[in-house]
Amino acid sequence: MSHKEDNEGKKSPHRTELYTSIPGTCLPIVYHPDYNITFMGLEKLHPFDAGKWGKVIHFLKEEEFITDGNLVEAREATEEDLLVAHTKGYLNRLKWSFVVATITEIPPLMLLPNFLVQRRVLRPLRTQTGGTIMAGKLAVDKGWAINVGGGFHHCSGDKGGGFCAYADITLAIKFLFERVEGVSKATIIDLDAHQGNGHERDFLEDKRVFIMDMYNRYIYPGDTFAKRAIKRKVELDWGTEDSEYLQKVELHSEGALNEVRPDIIVYNAGTDILDGDPLGGLSISPQGIVKRDEIVFRAARRRGIPILMVTSGGYQKKTARIIADSILNLHQQGLIGAEALEAEGSSSLVTSMMCSSGSVGSRFTAV
Repeated sequence: MSHKEDNEGKKSPHRTELYTSIPGTCLPIVYHPDYNITFMGLEKLHPFDAGKWGKVIHFLKEEEFITDGNLVEAREATEEDLLVAHTKGYLNRLKWSFVVATITEIPPLMLLPNFLVQRRVLRPLRTQTGGTIMAGKLAVDKGWAINVGGGFHHCSGDKGGGFCAYADITLAIKFLFERVEGVSKATIIDLDAHQGNGHERDFLEDKRVFIMDMYNRYIYPGDTFAKRAIKRKVELDWGTEDSEYLQKVELHSEGALNEVRPDIIVYNAGTDILDGDPLGGLSISPQGIVKRDEIVFRAARRRGIPILMVTSGGYQKKTARIIADSILNLHQQGLIGAEALEAEGSSSLVTSMMCSSGSVGSRFTAV
């Protein structure tokens, strides 16, 4: 099993590489080139831009906000890491290409040997999942963190779907509950265009987790059972535009945080709300998305609650630019960046030291 018994008979957490040392000079922005899915063009069969994560990083480097030296390098989640939320049976099912083809909605994958599917599709998703878990710890330590990938909110412990093969949001929260003293309550603010039925199913009976979910009521997944986990449910109509949308974001994110003060906010910042998205069905402008993210971060910062952002859905080629613009705006507003770290009591010094796990000058220790 993934947990060992300690002297008192309680299960102690397994040893993980995801909570190892990160230099204090790094910005808590997590990424790895392995996030991007390139597979003989097959990735183009899904409307998802399977290289968007790398494009976000490219734009942020162009604007000189980040460098390779101050970015935190994500690590792939191991099977033991994944077992914190997933069943062994589910992970075994991913060894069948047919199952992965169904989850990712790329039918030709079912014809390929599973070792290729593991290497080219599942490894990138496991690396993004590791990135979300790492960013959870970084958020608690630094006050904020962004995983440039992740946000696989349709996957639960025993079922994947909607391009989501691993339950990274559930994993990040469970890791924090298990390993970080003082973290016993979490709030998920899910603003992807789709209902986040994966984490909802995982935390259905867990009173420590407050879920706010705002989504197009008419689209996938329509999971009525999972909706019972939502404490603040905001169902939107087709074609909802900026004015109504942003009003609801502010009202309900403030309301959710006033209702329960969590120790961590996990913000699922899907950009599939963008006008023209083939799956989202909403009509939010690029400026509306930037403003939405600012509203959520401002609500968190005003209360001094650590916030972890994941990028989730977003199915148009222009979404990478919008995500980058939003991150740059958060920096311009003083909500993230070296200045925000300084406010949290961390050094604002940015060095060329590589921010890969296990570097010297660490603030983390392995568990």
